[in-house]
Amino acid sequence: MDIDTRGIIGRSPVLLEVFKVLVKVAPTESTVLVTGESGTGKELLVRALHANSKRADKPFVPINCGAIPRDLLESELFGHEKGAFTSAIRSRPGRFELADGGTLFLDEIGELDLSLQVKILRVLQEKEFERVGGTVTKKVDVRVVAATNRDLETDVEKGLFREDLFYRLNVIPMHLPPLRDRGDDIMMLAEYFMEGFCTGKDRGTLTLSEEAREMLLRYTWPGNVRELENFMERMSILCDGNQVMPEDLPEKIWRNLGKKLKKPVLVVQAGFVWPKIQDLKDRGEDLKVFMDEIEDRLLKEALETAKGVKNQAAEILGIKRTTLIEKLKKKGIK
Repeated sequence: MDIDTRGIIGRSPVLLEVFKVLVKVAPTESTVLVTGESGTGKELLVRALHANSKRADKPFVPINCGAIPRDLLESELFGHEKGAFTSAIRSRPGRFELADGGTLFLDEIGELDLSLQVKILRVLQEKEFERVGGTVTKKVDVRVVAATNRDLETDVEKGLFREDLFYRLNVIPMHLPPLRDRGDDIMMLAEYFMEGFCTGKDRGTLTLSEEAREMLLRYTWPGNVRELENFMERMSILCDGNQVMPEDLPEKIWRNLGKKLKKPVLVVQAGFVWPKIQDLKDRGEDLKVFMDEIEDRLLKEALETAKGVKNQAAEILGIKRTTLIEKLKKKGIK
C-alpha cells in the first residue's frame, strides 16, 4: 500500500486492516468518525486521512472539544465579531473558516454540549454558519473528521449526544485497536521509542532482556501507545545499565501480570545485613549475576558520592583509578 501513514508504526493484522480502510476513504469527501481508547493514536490516523486526501495541500486544523471551556468553544469553532462579548475587542475567524478548503479535526467530539451539537450539525448539512455576534452567513468548504474515546451510541441512548449528529458523523467509522491487541507491534514501537530517546539523550541505546520483553508483551497497556512512549522515555533516563531488566520495570506492570516485584539486592533496616542463599533464590539469579548487580550499585553510588570525579570515586571504593575506569567501561556506566 502506497500511503502516508504519518508515523503510525506497526504491521499487525488489525492495524493493516485500518490501513486498508484508510486507502479507500482518504480520497473521498465523506465524513469520518475515528474511535479508539485514549492513547491509541487517533490524531495520527486523522492526519494520515488528510495527507492522503485531495485536500492534502490545504489547511489541516485540529481542535480539542474537551480542552476548551464550553463558553469559549463556540467562538473557537465559528469565530466572533467585535463586541460580541466583553473580551471581543476585534473580529476573529474560527476554526471552520481557518480550515476552509481543507480538513477540520474535531477531537473528543463526545464532549460537545447539546447546543453546540446543533450548530455543528447545521454546518455539516448546509456548509454555512454565522460568527458569534454576527448576522452574516458564511459559506465554507470543509471536510470534517471527528474522533472520540467514548461510546457515542450509548451516549445517544442516554440523551447525551444527538442521534442525527451521530449518524451524520459516522458515515465512515474507523476504529483504532488498543495496543494490547497489536501483538508484536508492541516491541516494534518500544524499540523505536527507545532508540529515539537514547539518541536524543546522547547515550547508548538500551536493549530489553528477554524476560522484560515477555513482560511488556503480556502487559495490557491501559494507556496504549502514549503509555508505552512515556515508559520508554522513563527507562532511557532511569535505567543505569545497557539492558532493561525485569526489576527495572515499574511495580504497576508486575501487578498487572500477577507477579511480585523482585526485592532490591539488600534491604537493610538497621545495620549491615549479609545476603543469603535465599536472596539468590528469591531473585532467580546465580552468584555471578547477583555479585555483578551488587558491584554495579556500589560503583554508581561511589560516582554519585564523588559527583562524577573518578579519582575520588576510586578512593571511596579503595581501588585504583584505572581499575575503576576499566570496570565502568566494561559495564557501560558513564
